[in-house]
Amino acid sequence: MALSAPIDREPLHARKIILEGFRRSDGLFDIEAELTDTKMYKFSVGDRGQIDPGQPLHRMRIRLTIDQGLAIVGAEAETVDAPFSVCPGGAETFGRLIGLHIRAGFLKEASARIGGIAGCTHIRELLQQIATVAIQTTYVLPQRQRSDADAAKRMIDSCFAYAADGPVVRRRWPHLAR
Repeated sequence: MALSAPIDREPLHARKIILEGFRRSDGLFDIEAELTDTKMYKFSVGDRGQIDPGQPLHRMRIRLTIDQGLAIVGAEAETVDAPFSVCPGGAETFGRLIGLHIRAGFLKEASARIGGIAGCTHIRELLQQIATVAIQTTYVLPQRQRSDADAAKRMIDSCFAYAADGPVVRRRWPHLAR
């Protein structure tokens, strides 16, 4: 079903998020994300003063390096643009993610390490999408590199389409369907 046609409106804010997954020459994977917030009007904020239309209010980047098992072996983040001069300090704590695995409970574990005043909210918000891209990046490798049992473990009950009692699981893994 398509969205309905919007009524006349004025654009005020845009958030653009770019996520990419890479296979490295050493066999690991880099998952990178960049978030950029812009306004369509001139305003003043924080230590920055005036921000012109289209100029980034926020621009943050993060890179997680993971292995095939989705263990985080490297993590770094940077704040390029922010409203306050202290904001880049919130990116410095993302190395605390090293050692976590991207699996059920990942976001809760990550928040325990970098939540609240321990990290940057905007970069932390990217972690859910990074987790999805990490799974997509490692999963789409040729099936010769992973077993069907591993695929089932990762996918069943991960979303609406892969519900254990749904048609996709019944067709793909009938022995695991509920």
